Amino acid sequence: MTANVVDRPVAAPANRSTGFRAVVRRVRQDRWAVASAVVIAVFVVVAIAAPLIAAVSGQDPYGYHIDALNSFGAPKGVGGGISGQHWFGVEPLTGRDLFSIVTYGARTSLGIGLAATVLSIVIGVLVGVTTGFFGGWYDRVLSRVVDVIFGFPSLVFMIALTAIVPTSFPKPVLVVLVIGFFGWPSVARVVRGQTLSLVTRNYVVASTAMGAGRWHVMRTQLLPNLAATITVYATISIPSMIGAEAALSFLAVGVTPPTPSWGRSIGDAIGWVQTDPMYLVFPGAALFLITLAFNVLGDALRDALDPRGAAR
Repeated sequence: MTANVVDRPVAAPANRSTGFRAVVRRVRQDRWAVASAVVIAVFVVVAIAAPLIAAVSGQDPYGYHIDALNSFGAPKGVGGGISGQHWFGVEPLTGRDLFSIVTYGARTSLGIGLAATVLSIVIGVLVGVTTGFFGGWYDRVLSRVVDVIFGFPSLVFMIALTAIVPTSFPKPVLVVLVIGFFGWPSVARVVRGQTLSLVTRNYVVASTAMGAGRWHVMRTQLLPNLAATITVYATISIPSMIGAEAALSFLAVGVTPPTPSWGRSIGDAIGWVQTDPMYLVFPGAALFLITLAFNVLGDALRDALDPRGAAR
């Protein structure tokens, strides 16, 4: 009987399935959340099928079309050189097709953003759960480490590190490691606060008193009850990671040319705004839409997983 009481707070698979369906139902009632999910799905498909989509236009992001530029290096024609051959126009100075650059750029932005988010979530959850559960000197030491990283000028460090690392090291991997490293402290702080609340619950205290191992309690009691918080925080963190990659590429310390990147395209377009602002529109719109969609979906998930919001 006592064992049943201890295990009761951890939902059974059927209850978890029912809870998941309830969350999905509440999210589907939010039309903005559904629209955001569709936008994210479209960008994911574009990123996965970038070669096929770019091939439809007959272009690739690495082909130079000097004949599409005038004597000053600016695209010929209106709208940045938009034509039946170049649907979004061409890149100034190089004549590279902008549609294929934006299409392939989805791979760079989403790939780096998702990978950096996974890295920061894994480290942050591990640190947050263990510090909140173990406490003592371990909690004090890592809490001071988190405070130091929060006060560190992360952008300056990112710029310096990506600039001095040997060029032989893959830049996308380096950007993921740097962004993910500076992203985990905020995750750890949120998860630690939730863990401190959970460890005082009766079922955790009872499990510990009955001799359950610490790792067993964390795996079966704490993590399942932290899943909602982790899911929401991961969804909201993705746009900040995408924005960080775009900022580094904008400052020319992100992925190296000619790898397509929305951030670098936006940075290059700044110098051509007065001459032809259309070069800024498409990569800027893509970055804006994907970050907005993740933020809106994250807010919807937070409301759907909040018991008080569900009651309302």
